[in-house]
Amino acid sequence: MTQPPEASAAAAQPAPGGGHTGLPGAPGTPQPAEGAGHRAAAPRSVTARATAAGVIVSALLILAIVFGSRLLENFDSALLPYAVATVFLAFGVAHRYTVWVSAPGARRLFKQGWRSFFSLANFRNAPTALPRMIATYLGFQKFLGARSHARWAAHQLIFWGCVLASLITFPLTWGWFTFTSGSGSGPGYAMRIWGFEIIGFDSLDILGWLMFHGLDIAAVLVIPGASYFLWRRMKDRGAITGQRFAYDLVPLIALIVISVSGLLLTFSSIFLHGGGYEFLAILHMVSVVFTLIYIPFGKFFHIVQRPAAVGMQLFKYTARQDQEIFGCRRCEEPIDTAPYVENLRGTMRDLSLDFDEWAEYCPRCKRVLRGSAYLSQVKKGFQ
Repeated sequence: MTQPPEASAAAAQPAPGGGHTGLPGAPGTPQPAEGAGHRAAAPRSVTARATAAGVIVSALLILAIVFGSRLLENFDSALLPYAVATVFLAFGVAHRYTVWVSAPGARRLFKQGWRSFFSLANFRNAPTALPRMIATYLGFQKFLGARSHARWAAHQLIFWGCVLASLITFPLTWGWFTFTSGSGSGPGYAMRIWGFEIIGFDSLDILGWLMFHGLDIAAVLVIPGASYFLWRRMKDRGAITGQRFAYDLVPLIALIVISVSGLLLTFSSIFLHGGGYEFLAILHMVSVVFTLIYIPFGKFFHIVQRPAAVGMQLFKYTARQDQEIFGCRRCEEPIDTAPYVENLRGTMRDLSLDFDEWAEYCPRCKRVLRGSAYLSQVKKGFQ
């Protein structure tokens, strides 16, 4: 864009105080803005807090494994690689979650969510709001159904399959769950949690079959869901355009490998008399360990973020019950509740965005005002 003559002439004038000498404090030398040192030190402080949080959470998990397995009496050494992977998982999740919450926008979302969660006024005014948000937004993800019923169904298969697998795998890996038989080989078994007997069952009846094949059921749920998303990312132009192999495809491939190798372990033990079992066990272990370590650093991290989003949805919902909808300052079209708009303005101020008042305008008016400012300021002198 060609500058107006006045701007070009002004740009050609030397700065007061002479030319740039390159010496600190010399005339014409750009000086660091006040507070720049604090901003440079901020990432280091966030990293230190995140590392400390990761170490603390990992240490607590190790202690929980030791004491939950009765000083490792019920701990299966064959599952040691899985247990070590969960410790790395705990460190990675705590580290990245701390970094994420340290960002201004996420920090405000996190605080508002917890404030809404513990608000007695919200509970009195809408006692069913939180259970409904958890069920619809976190459990059944109704927002996905508005985009595509097929995507919603596939996501539900993956979600509930992974939930079932986690509820079985983690306690078994940590030695919290044990199955013991008085005869040594069944068919009567007792399930114990932290060493205390919870239920007895016969491995030959329906309950026993479900107990010993829970991971197979989880695999059967995950495979079609992950396969659908993998197929969609191979065929859908919109998905192909923005996808990345390590971020979008690797998680789906890992889920399929885990599920298929787990089913093959069952197939080998039942129909092949253990043929190829050792290779399949190693393949399954490697894929599970890789996935657990990958979770904090890839797409699966949204699993950890989603509960915080539930808190923000609760904040918006409860605000609508008590507050009038905030109208656009120009056309008075509804935008959102006043607390939500003020929260957005606060986030923009935290990010040093000096136009937070624009949050009080609707999208259409923002475009109109930008166009008017362009005509009156940028194009001034060319009319």
